[in-house]
Amino acid sequence: MAVVVFVTAKEENAERIALEIVNKRLAACVNIVPSVTSIYWWQGKLEKDKESLLIIKSDERVLEKLVDAIKKVHSYTLPEVIAMKIVGGSEEYIKWVKETLSDESGGH
Repeated sequence: MAVVVFVTAKEENAERIALEIVNKRLAACVNIVPSVTSIYWWQGKLEKDKESLLIIKSDERVLEKLVDAIKKVHSYTLPEVIAMKIVGGSEEYIKWVKETLSDESGGH
């Protein structure tokens, strides 16, 4: 089943993460949304940061490898990596995601 994975990262780290996972065919496409504001608790303190949001289109067949690859190149000790199943949408696009992850053709 196709999944969307959300990752937040420092803006200078976002493109490196995206290139790594797309090149390894763990993601069919990554959108980088710059300058999102994140507010969260970290080590007992309330934090507020500007980050980039990565919206990653992938498949649950490669999800474990995808998470591992993100953790290896991410600059955070505890990166946000959360996945949601895609329950609907453009069937052609979802098919493209799956095909892109299973062959070399790409085709977008």
